[in-house]
Amino acid sequence: MQVVRGIEALPLADEPSVATVGFFDGVHAGHRAVLGRTVERARERRIRSIAITFDRHPREILTPGHEPRLLTTVERKAALIAERGIDALVVLEFTREFSLVSAEDFVRDVLVGGVHALDVVVGANFTFGHRAAGTLERLPALGRSHGLSAEGVDLVRIDGRTVSSSSIRDALAAGDLAWPQAALGRRFVLDGAVVAGHGRGRGLGFPTANLRTWPRLLLPGQGIYAGVAEIGPDRHAAAIDVGTNPTFGVEALHVEAFLLDYEDGDLQGRPLAVEFWARLRDEMRFDSIEELVLAIGRDVERTREIVSP
Repeated sequence: MQVVRGIEALPLADEPSVATVGFFDGVHAGHRAVLGRTVERARERRIRSIAITFDRHPREILTPGHEPRLLTTVERKAALIAERGIDALVVLEFTREFSLVSAEDFVRDVLVGGVHALDVVVGANFTFGHRAAGTLERLPALGRSHGLSAEGVDLVRIDGRTVSSSSIRDALAAGDLAWPQAALGRRFVLDGAVVAGHGRGRGLGFPTANLRTWPRLLLPGQGIYAGVAEIGPDRHAAAIDVGTNPTFGVEALHVEAFLLDYEDGDLQGRPLAVEFWARLRDEMRFDSIEELVLAIGRDVERTREIVSP
């Protein structure tokens, strides 16, 4: 999949397309339905499929301080979109200036002039343009003079519940992994890089990899989890702590993982992805180091029982 960044990279080569637009955070089942229909329609017309997304959540610009934490980095989002068969991904910077672009100008300059769309496929609740004035209902009228047609895809429901990024975020924040797995169609993964910690885990016999994440990413609810740590192509079962280390005094909320059976040396500075499989227990303060070590040992054994990397 070709990835193009920035509005200055438009227009693309003069080749017609079927396009879709969205933030696609998490690339959940609803997003996959939209992306899948975009690819299907493009193949029917024998032209390329293009997805347009943004580098940050629009609310980061529109209502700063009230934007949601995100489910995926831009890089993971791009990889998940590529899996759907999209030919090209356009990542636009969402700035204050961009937020003032009218729906009419977005259709003319981005969809038609930028990616040469003949058809656009969007979710039923899709909005775009200044003050969200562009909707699925308005798209046919906005695109008619440009020869652009529009198609909507219904929201996806699983067991009677509507799939949305916000519902996935709410569940994760509460430590619920079941709904995110159902709605995402995969286990939740947190991306970051390994940084130096206090070294307490090594002293306890359980050396952990401390994960520094993109500040915009959502962390699951505080607690101890079983999961998998991915280092490049390698996967290792991991006992994961999302917490503040209360036994040693309260620290900033962070993520650290003990990789079971990992013997390949220092991970510091390396990219690491943590895949969450099951929530084991609450994080808690222990009265002694001995009690903490026993609890970690139980967490490791439960992780070994649950996880098969």
